[in-house]
Amino acid sequence: MFAYIKAFIAGFVSTLVFHQGLLWGLDRADLLDASVWNMAPVPPFGVPAVVSLAFWGALWGMLLWLLIRRALAAGYYVGAFILGAIGPTIVYLFLVQWLKGQPFPEILDGLTLPRVGIGLALNGFWGVGVAILMRVMHPPR
Repeated sequence: MFAYIKAFIAGFVSTLVFHQGLLWGLDRADLLDASVWNMAPVPPFGVPAVVSLAFWGALWGMLLWLLIRRALAAGYYVGAFILGAIGPTIVYLFLVQWLKGQPFPEILDGLTLPRVGIGLALNGFWGVGVAILMRVMHPPR
């Protein structure tokens, strides 16, 4: 149980450091125009957007840990990247946008290769961050 608390913390911190850090780098390189570490309040509680994102990253971190915790050697990090890239990206592109009122045809129209690629890279980098932080906080026995 304590490992999942660590995974929650790892997911939260990885969002702030790895996900947002890569987003900052892409923004600084003029590859996209991004609101990094966005402090704008979001409903329903009015918390800063980056804190909301980090909370969801923390929950995803617990799921990711469940899936990668027994992987060995490079498979641990490769699995973290692949699962981190695919799971949150698909859920964001299809479910989150739909729940926020985006009509499904518009969601499909927005599926451009650069947009999907950036989502996969950001979330994959986040997944590797979770894996690294979990190795530090919860080393294998």
